[in-house]
Amino acid sequence: MSLGDQVASNLPYLRRYARALTGSQATGDAFVRATLEAALADSDLKASLEGGRVPLYRAFNKVWASAYLEVESAGDGSGGHESAAQDRLRMITPLNRQALLLTTLEDFSIDQAGEIMDLAPSEVESLVQNAVSEIDRESATSVLIIEDEPLISMQLEDLVKGLGHDICGTAATRTQAQEVVANNTPGLVLADIQLADGSSGLDAVDDILAIDSVPVIFITAYPERLLTGDRPEPTYLVTKPFQEATVRAAISQALFFGSSRPLA
Repeated sequence: MSLGDQVASNLPYLRRYARALTGSQATGDAFVRATLEAALADSDLKASLEGGRVPLYRAFNKVWASAYLEVESAGDGSGGHESAAQDRLRMITPLNRQALLLTTLEDFSIDQAGEIMDLAPSEVESLVQNAVSEIDRESATSVLIIEDEPLISMQLEDLVKGLGHDICGTAATRTQAQEVVANNTPGLVLADIQLADGSSGLDAVDDILAIDSVPVIFITAYPERLLTGDRPEPTYLVTKPFQEATVRAAISQALFFGSSRPLA
């Protein structure tokens, strides 16, 4: 496999991570572009990318660590939600969130995360523990679960309740989701892509966002269908089968930024 093909195969997941870290598709993609531009300008950095995902994320981390204040203060003029995400970035503790997302959403080991962040494994473990403590202190909200697999729906219910949140309803179809939202507006939505009657979780979420701004996390066995780069993509995307720690981290990050919709 050529270097270009190798980077291309890992790029959708780096973009997913960048969006989750920044709370914004626009800002996340800007950092990914900056990483690729840095690699093109530096032959040693470019050659290091032959090592796979870890050096690619390590290169991204260097760009993020050195430039995020400049990028976040500049913004991109895309409106209220983008501005809100940028304001939240000013208060973020980047290392905590980065360590948590690397070891959950991106499924790196502690050692790999340490290599990416240029930290000792013990430091990464401490950062992850600190981020988990932050999650335990988060305010409760009401959650709508849109999922057509009963066992997965129950698993998500238990997880959400274990974090101290309430369940305002569950739905296996777009119509059921509409019925729940007619009576209760959720503070967070967890949504599958393919639903029981052939309807789409994307459409169900669009119905909700037409009513109110709600943070959304998509959970799907087919992330590649949404990681094409051809259109606005979900800011938070978890791959099935999932680890509970991954969903917890995504919930925390979504509530942290209060993101209301995928960003163009």
